[in-house]
Amino acid sequence: MSTGSAVKPTAGRSPHLTTLVLALVILIPSLLGFANKFREFIALFRGDVDGVFAISPILNYLLASLGFFCLFLWAILHGMFRDIEQPKKTMLETERMLDDE
Repeated sequence: MSTGSAVKPTAGRSPHLTTLVLALVILIPSLLGFANKFREFIALFRGDVDGVFAISPILNYLLASLGFFCLFLWAILHGMFRDIEQPKKTMLETERMLDDE
């Protein structure tokens, strides 16, 4: 006779490790590219009298980066990366519900 307790399959660490590795492979070169471009803007601004025009791109880079970082931090704090499969399931359930009407 069954005791009624269901055994949950345990998810391995492999998906988390894969996500971490892919994040590092993508984010590190992106960060280096951004830092290099930012360094070029600063060098242009400091070295040339006509480099004052570089202030606008520098501010744009900083504000855009800060905005994306804030959105990313907000998403992490609200648990939006905990279950990345749920949105597609919700969308399919909503579509099915609308089709039934």
